[in-house]
Amino acid sequence: MIWATVRFLSPKALSPAHEANLYAVAHIVDIEDTVLAMGTIQPLKLVSVGAQASGRIVAMHVALGDNVARGQIIAEIDRSTQYNALEIAEAGLLQVRAQRSSRVVALKQAAQALKRAATTYAQEASSLADYESADATYNIGRADVAALDAQIHQALIAVDTARVNLAYTRVIAPIDGTVVAVIAAEGQTVNAAQATPAIVKLAELQTMTVKVQISEADVTRVRPGQKVYFSILSAPERRYEAKMRAVEPAPESIATDPTTSASSSNSASISAVYYNGLFEIANADQQLRPSMTAQVNIVLQEADHVLGIPASALGEVLTDGRRAVTVVDVRGRVESRFITVGLNNRVTAQVLGGLAEGERVILIDSKVGAAVTR
Repeated sequence: MIWATVRFLSPKALSPAHEANLYAVAHIVDIEDTVLAMGTIQPLKLVSVGAQASGRIVAMHVALGDNVARGQIIAEIDRSTQYNALEIAEAGLLQVRAQRSSRVVALKQAAQALKRAATTYAQEASSLADYESADATYNIGRADVAALDAQIHQALIAVDTARVNLAYTRVIAPIDGTVVAVIAAEGQTVNAAQATPAIVKLAELQTMTVKVQISEADVTRVRPGQKVYFSILSAPERRYEAKMRAVEPAPESIATDPTTSASSSNSASISAVYYNGLFEIANADQQLRPSMTAQVNIVLQEADHVLGIPASALGEVLTDGRRAVTVVDVRGRVESRFITVGLNNRVTAQVLGGLAEGERVILIDSKVGAAVTR
């Protein structure tokens, strides 16, 4: 914002010693009150793609910077162990099913024997003991078949698990994105027994999230929905605009276990506290990259096309809120006047009444202003 200035030359009101002092002309401006903060740009989605199977990586199908689609194969792990485990599980399933078939045949024979025993016992051609023995044999056969059904169910689960483990040897992209880091290399052995080893990192770069650090001195004035704009160091002339999505209720430091930071409690108590503000920005041209620094302005208030003067021209405050200014007329004469001020961002003040466009006001911090106010 450039303020028009006038050199005071008239000797009628002030002495020549004040000739070099500056005045500001009230004119139409756009004013905004902002909070300045630094932020970090990160992808909206950042996923570490890991291996859920152990073994040697036999093929890498992507490289750094590649764009991949969801479901695309990223890497393949040696599947010999998992394939053998599937074969063993399927063989176990076949064995249990064969045992059940045998038990079913035996159960049919037991059922027929029980039927004959019941007939002969009814005709008093056999003893009660023979009937009870046949009945017990039949019930034992039924129980054996039920037990084998349960074993078949277990064997089916084992086969399904083996197939899943075999599928894990092909590492699949879980999202559409760009490969922003390649952590493992072809020929490297990964061990998923204790932790999932990361192979690549995928980022969705079409939309980025900006995490802004807002000082505790400003956080109470910032809320979701406010207009924000920012620039990056590599292109300071370009202005990105968005709206604040959220302000986190607590600083990140709250996640630190206090028992681990007891020794630094004194220094922490006097350190600056920052709260994260979050908003998203479209990145179709992918000029915004992960971990870039953003110089962010959060707009608290704004007034467009209004009459304004420098805030340094404002003097004392009356009880009704009006502010004193010193006005210089076209003849160089000065007068004190009280004006109504609207938005004041401590650089520029909005004039709501008491001053007209084109009138000149003395800057309080100038030598002329100091002389007049005395």
